[in-house]
Amino acid sequence: MTEEQMTQNDNATPNQPDAGVADTAAAPGELEALKARVAQLEKESAENKDQWLRAVADYKNFKRRTDQERADLIRGASAGLILKLLPVLDDLERAMGSVTPEVAASAWYGGFKLIPQKLQAVLESEGVAAIQALGQDFDPNFHEAVIYEAAGDGQGGKVVGELQKGYMLRERVLRPTMVKVGQE
Repeated sequence: MTEEQMTQNDNATPNQPDAGVADTAAAPGELEALKARVAQLEKESAENKDQWLRAVADYKNFKRRTDQERADLIRGASAGLILKLLPVLDDLERAMGSVTPEVAASAWYGGFKLIPQKLQAVLESEGVAAIQALGQDFDPNFHEAVIYEAAGDGQGGKVVGELQKGYMLRERVLRPTMVKVGQE
């Protein structure tokens, strides 16, 4: 080592940082500014997460609502068709009720009886059920009173006759039963 190099080494102090290394100690004001920035970013992150969760919940609610509306639309469409079929079923039942004994004994009538049974089975598979009315208390939600007639003891306010069958489609009244109601 030359004398010049030795002089340079002696002039260097051990506490003096190298020119290439940055000062790692931040000023107190800078540290507070960084903490405030971190807090602000954490707040924005929480707000963004909250908005995202709300958007996901809104989407799930929208999807559930549209699925429900679609199902209601399909049920409404089938209810319209079923309402058009009920008079056909009524006519078939009236025709079967007025059959003479000689026609009832024929093979043709035996096959004919299957038609209303099959129609009734199709309606039941779609959730249609007849409303039981005879002997029940009159309920305007299920029955349509057409005639009031004098009735015996305990028959006041009860259905004493059924003029036209009523039907329910699942939980909803499709057509109320036309009934005679007893009065005391």
